[in-house]
Amino acid sequence: MKTFSELGVKADYIKGLEGLSILKPTEIQELVLPILLNQKTDLIGQAQTGTGKTVAFGLPLLHSIDLSKKEVQGLILCPTRELAKQVEKQLFRFTKYTDRIFTEAIYGGVKIEQQIKALSRPTHIIVATPGRLIDLVNQNAVDLSHVKTVILDEADEMLSLGFEKQLHYILDELNSVESHWLFSATMPEGIQSIISRYIHEDAPHIKVNPSKVVNTQITHQHYITNNKYGSLKRFLKANANKRGIVFCKTRLTTDQVSERLSEDGVSAAAIHGNMSQRDREKILRMFRKKSIHYLVGTDVVARGIDIEQLDFVVHFQLPENEEYYTHRSGRTARAGQTGVSLSLLTKNELHLFNEMLQTLKLKSQEIKSIQ
Repeated sequence: MKTFSELGVKADYIKGLEGLSILKPTEIQELVLPILLNQKTDLIGQAQTGTGKTVAFGLPLLHSIDLSKKEVQGLILCPTRELAKQVEKQLFRFTKYTDRIFTEAIYGGVKIEQQIKALSRPTHIIVATPGRLIDLVNQNAVDLSHVKTVILDEADEMLSLGFEKQLHYILDELNSVESHWLFSATMPEGIQSIISRYIHEDAPHIKVNPSKVVNTQITHQHYITNNKYGSLKRFLKANANKRGIVFCKTRLTTDQVSERLSEDGVSAAAIHGNMSQRDREKILRMFRKKSIHYLVGTDVVARGIDIEQLDFVVHFQLPENEEYYTHRSGRTARAGQTGVSLSLLTKNELHLFNEMLQTLKLKSQEIKSIQ
């Protein structure tokens, strides 16, 4: 494995990475960084959440910025508000020891006037959700005519959330782009349409095998029960001094489980896409300050929220596919920590769960009692 220095990353950025305890490149970083740091090119990166894609595309983008020009030179498109904020925060952290590169995150759920005011200041990089970006473009509040690099982060999730038309609209507007970088966990049909239209046919396609990126610091467990809620409540009360996230498939179930836990004296709160941005940020602040011990969330939490020192995740309902299982599980055992990924299963779900594990080349320990 090469070092960041050997891959071509400047010393000031390496110092910033070390401050974040990012000491060794992941596989996607080792494969992507030498390409993007040394040439202007389109690129397709296929890797799951938690593999370090923000470093893989963020550092080359930062290296490419011309600080003598006070114009938007880089655009990163994200599926959710949380991911946009997270990416913007990471870019800021990477530049702790470099000359200031100005980045703005823009997304729905907050007053557009605030973002128009922010964009009136010098901005080098915009991190945006597609809908809000189009709103700002239509109000002539942002100038994208000088963008040289555009990045689609979690492209498959943007399609699943219905952003395909918006993506085409934005990409068609960018006339000065020299490099299109697309990162996605999966390659559904809509992604292929974007690739064929905007990505050069000779662009490198870097693919990281999902089985190679599973965090070995995570202990996978499952518990078979005919009363999921009762089992969940016992588990959370037995781990009252720990912190974790409970994952559900639907917003309705998320609200129901959260309300029942609160009624039963368990410190939990729901978080999902139907909530306002203000309410979601309030819940996250309370969780980070440990005013709330547990979050009950949909998969939007797995995709876009980075919370350190989580002891466990619980799959109250199994996710749609193995990628989401990895996304969810990857919320724990971050930055060298250990963690538990616990699945609550009925007997009828055991076969589906085993198929998911087989695809990911994982093993799960069946526990006989909740503790």
